[in-house]
Amino acid sequence: MSTLPRRFEILLVPEHVEDRGGAAVEDSAVRTAVVETTGERGASGYPRYAGHGVVADIDPETRTVEALLVDGSELDYGLTALVRDWQPG
Repeated sequence: MSTLPRRFEILLVPEHVEDRGGAAVEDSAVRTAVVETTGERGASGYPRYAGHGVVADIDPETRTVEALLVDGSELDYGLTALVRDWQPG
């Protein structure tokens, strides 16, 4: 049985940003949040993570966001949620 990652960083990136001109994805993010596992499973069946106004069900194997609320609302059209491993510092 594998253990779940304790934390992820979620980046909300505009979908229309096609060419970042060499900039990193995090430079294009309009918001980021570090989320921690809650120990619960969401309606999607995946582990739930929460923090900084973001609640997400994340598939820890594929790093895919299966469900997401930002400040209690669904994600605005035109934004994509990306997940990366959280690195302190």
